[in-house]
Amino acid sequence: MRRGRSEKFLVQRIRNGAISRFPDEVVVEEPLEIRLDGNLVATTMRTPGHDYELAVGFCTAENLLDDVSVTGVRYCGEGSAAEYEYNVVTVETGGRAPVPQPRLGNVSSSCGLCGSVALNELASRMAPINKPLTFNVQALNRMLGEVRDQQEMFSRTGGLHAAAVFDGDGTIKLVREDIGRHNAVDKIIGNRCLQEKSGANELGLFVSGRASFEMVQKAWSGGFGTLVAVSAPSALAVELAKTAKMTLIGFAREDSMNVYTGEIDQ
Repeated sequence: MRRGRSEKFLVQRIRNGAISRFPDEVVVEEPLEIRLDGNLVATTMRTPGHDYELAVGFCTAENLLDDVSVTGVRYCGEGSAAEYEYNVVTVETGGRAPVPQPRLGNVSSSCGLCGSVALNELASRMAPINKPLTFNVQALNRMLGEVRDQQEMFSRTGGLHAAAVFDGDGTIKLVREDIGRHNAVDKIIGNRCLQEKSGANELGLFVSGRASFEMVQKAWSGGFGTLVAVSAPSALAVELAKTAKMTLIGFAREDSMNVYTGEIDQ
């Protein structure tokens, strides 16, 4: 499985009126076509790397698996995987998952349902988070202090979002990066699904961007009891977090944060 990669370009830098040239490292972005049992699901622009996790996580977060187990994941296409540049992945369930309705166009953070229809639809098919862990401020501060150091590609390119799983002590358990913040979360969810991990209600999920409706939806689908975002939530995201009985934290910094739903301990 390929890791995230970058390319170098010779660029001009202007600083204090002076012009210089230097090689700048830029993250690679390519399309990934996701299939379920060979049926087209969606195409998303992503940073290559952890593609199996991304495909499984997307299918899980979109509730396409219908609680059936994943039996395999593979690169595919009409020819060899290399011929298709490893940009087509199919998630296999042995045909037990429902045939998906493909999304037209590229997936972006604006995709999905809207308004009260979305809230009612999700609430009708997803149970609220059972006994989410209440984090304390010290654990959250520890996580926020460590997560940046574990963003390897961001430190080299400055062009990626990150998602991270952390435990009750604030210890980071897993980090994934991608040019799309929704992809980074899908990679987290896919990793946990492939390893058949449970107990996400006692873990937190960190995202490096804003807490949109889609981010809360994905966190809920992954079973996480707490979502921490660097930036602001939307009003619909707050309403969805209330419905899910999740703790939602925005504007997270080591010295301050806003708790929009749920509670944290001093």
